[in-house]
Amino acid sequence: MQETKSSFPAAQPDRRLRSRSRPDYSDRRKSARFLSRFPVQIIVGSGDQERVYQAIAHDVSDGGLLLEAKDVPATEERFHVEFRLPDGAMPEEFLHNGVRIQAEVRRRDESSSTLGVAFEEPLSKRLARKTWNYLRWASILFLFLAVSIILLIKYENLYFFWFDVPVFLYSLLVGAYLLSRFLFAAFYRPGAPGTDTPRITVICPVYNEEKYIERTLTQLMESAYPAARMQVIVINDGSTDDTLAQIQKTREKYPDMLLVNFERSRGKRNALAAGVRMSTGDIIVFIDSDSFLDPDALRNLTRRFADPGVAAVTGHCEVENQWTNLLTKMQAVRYYVAFRVMKAAESVFDCVTCLSGPLAAYRRPVLMEVLHEWVTQKFIGQPATYGDDRSLTNSLLRRGYKVVYESSARTTTIVPESYTGFMRQQMRWKRSWFRESLRACVFMWKKPPLMSLSFYLGFLLPVVAPAIVLRALVYVPLFHHGSPAMYIAGVFLMSALMSSTYLFARRSRLWFYGIPFCFFYMFVLVWQLPIAILTSMKTQWGTRGDGAP
Repeated sequence: MQETKSSFPAAQPDRRLRSRSRPDYSDRRKSARFLSRFPVQIIVGSGDQERVYQAIAHDVSDGGLLLEAKDVPATEERFHVEFRLPDGAMPEEFLHNGVRIQAEVRRRDESSSTLGVAFEEPLSKRLARKTWNYLRWASILFLFLAVSIILLIKYENLYFFWFDVPVFLYSLLVGAYLLSRFLFAAFYRPGAPGTDTPRITVICPVYNEEKYIERTLTQLMESAYPAARMQVIVINDGSTDDTLAQIQKTREKYPDMLLVNFERSRGKRNALAAGVRMSTGDIIVFIDSDSFLDPDALRNLTRRFADPGVAAVTGHCEVENQWTNLLTKMQAVRYYVAFRVMKAAESVFDCVTCLSGPLAAYRRPVLMEVLHEWVTQKFIGQPATYGDDRSLTNSLLRRGYKVVYESSARTTTIVPESYTGFMRQQMRWKRSWFRESLRACVFMWKKPPLMSLSFYLGFLLPVVAPAIVLRALVYVPLFHHGSPAMYIAGVFLMSALMSSTYLFARRSRLWFYGIPFCFFYMFVLVWQLPIAILTSMKTQWGTRGDGAP
């Protein structure tokens, strides 16, 4: 039997609609169950008495399997099961080596030849005792070695500083900047648990998202947030595919969901603004149409507003389709570091520089204060049609509001799976990053000194990076007969620092892909920035067509 390959774990849904939003909710499952299809061997007896039966797993959890097993005698109640979880079948920390474990039949249906079996111990407990423990110590060792060698190289950079001032100065500054991100992130703490559930309005703008919108809206409506305290507004921004039909299909299950249908696309900002004007909540939440919220995401996101000085909060986003190919695996590591390290470091100073589109929340009065400025923004005389999240964040930071990150408010998103789509997305992001960083340069000096220094350094280093890469890899070897080995070693060590952090936190096989991503950035993505700067006045969205969100 050929196993079904999945790009992400597909959780078995609860048949009770909006059950998590009820105050008396209790989860009947000991652990989440994931839909799957992969071969399993059932091993009865041992030695000369051993018999092996073939089965198919239809769902898997931390505690057991649902099997289709036609040949297993009804008298067999205890046996070993042997299997290997395919990529994407469960969360990444479970996907390691093959499994052989004792199991017991808990449910049997003769008519469909299905068996519900429970493992003698949960997979998580088994992995924690061996694999996860080894990986944690390996990551600590790897992290220690990476930091030690980085510091040694930076000391050498100081010793040979005058031999090549531009390259060594850049190397020292990059090393200091990245190490400071990890240091500041170590002081980050998520918000304290609370019981307040303010009235919220969740706004989801949609454009040509027929493949994922039903799942996005279903997971939103099944959030563990009181239904009476949550208003949901979906804006169909002139979709030309089957998106509208998928939204209407979802509304049949959730009739209190509000739908606004634009006949023609007005752009993401205008779609969001229309939802804001209709909103009734004290807190306004923006989500993307291909983002999938964890059940507790909204509750954890809004608890940060217990601080009256906080104007906006961004959640933690990871890659949903991480198992698709090399590109998505590299992005999985990049996303984790971008949020749990970079945004966490900024949040220590209440100064997150980009409230990310997949999940962000705002106080309604503050949002209304900047709404007109945001919707009508222009850059060099042209309407700003992208970079809406970073632009809105700038408007809040300029007014002195606190903008923070909440690591426990988790969502996942679909990332580009083709290099063409990825490059277009990155070009759009770099244009908006450059434009909004220029705006922020005017007021970021007013922030805490360490935050200000980090911001200006974080703006300068990427801008000069193409020239430094060209000098280190081409100019010095050709005209000074120097070796680029030290520069390349520095890039490798920085990538090792990020990868070992991912390994420590996620206990995942994907940790290695942070290393090729850093080299992909150095040899490919770094050259996008000069083009992005020269074309920063362009208004095309780049991946979905002009004016689309």
